[in-house]
Amino acid sequence: MFLTQLKQLTVFNKALFSLVLLLTLTFSGGTMAASQIQAKPKVIVFDVNETLLDLEQMQSSVANALDGNTQLLPLWFSTMLHHSLVSTVSNDYHDFADIGVAALMMVASNNQISLTKEQAKQTIVPPLLSLPAHSDVKPALAQLKQDYKLVSFTNSSNNGVKAQFQHAGLTDYFTHRYSVEDIKVYKPDLRAYKWLLEQLNVAPHEALMVAAHGWDVAGAKEAGMQTAFIARPGKALYPLAKQPDYIVKNLEELALLLTQK
Repeated sequence: MFLTQLKQLTVFNKALFSLVLLLTLTFSGGTMAASQIQAKPKVIVFDVNETLLDLEQMQSSVANALDGNTQLLPLWFSTMLHHSLVSTVSNDYHDFADIGVAALMMVASNNQISLTKEQAKQTIVPPLLSLPAHSDVKPALAQLKQDYKLVSFTNSSNNGVKAQFQHAGLTDYFTHRYSVEDIKVYKPDLRAYKWLLEQLNVAPHEALMVAAHGWDVAGAKEAGMQTAFIARPGKALYPLAKQPDYIVKNLEELALLLTQK
């Protein structure tokens, strides 16, 4: 009888401790689920476009090509992502920038706008290679670099992300840049994350994928990685996917959480 009561009390105390820990984490800045409290990762993996780099300046470029319609930028970006997956599942790889040009031509055509391939290329490529970093990025990376190995993983080409990082001043924050160009399988295909983990030589749970895209977070989570969703304006999680381990408003909030581990 006494042993039974003691066991019940121990279970209760453990549950109470878990609840207190969850509430502490929730109200200290970021959001974590009780079942998702993770160990400190060995490496943090960052998506690039929109996660680190601000695409807002693309609006004027795309708007000029699409008769001043600034509302078509999200449609262009989603069309580009859609057809990167078409490229993957049909085993017909094309450079991400080339897919972006093709997607812009599709959006223009569907809106009865005349646009040549060369015009589309000039609309997409130069602005994409000269994007600025979000204001929260450099302070957060500087803080995280003190305790973690930082790498990037993008659907953009190797040369593309190299140029982007040089322009945005992000090169020195990362130990390595990884691109799906080397495997020719676009995220969020699980093979892309598996390949990345092999390059990093870590187990899935030892890597944290950070992205402002619900689809990227969903893919990494299914691959067994820890995940962090950066809830930038206009970005939302996919409701049918597994919840990420962290949901934060910006990278500085995530850095605060991770440096407290």
